[in-house]
Amino acid sequence: MRGFFQFVLLVAVVLLLYRWRYRLLNFMMTIGILRKLAVRLSMNIPEMRSKILPSLFSNDMEG
Repeated sequence: MRGFFQFVLLVAVVLLLYRWRYRLLNFMMTIGILRKLAVRLSMNIPEMRSKILPSLFSNDMEG
């Protein structure tokens, strides 16, 4: 019976996190250390780095 309640609690927490995911993400990005950590971790993913870096250093805004 205790395992059942733990499972129900786990499902409830996961559903709440899913429902408030953007609010939680925005809150976490206001904390400087977490923002730096998120950027550092995302830049370690080669696919993400190859998509983001060229757009950061392009000269499209000049013309």
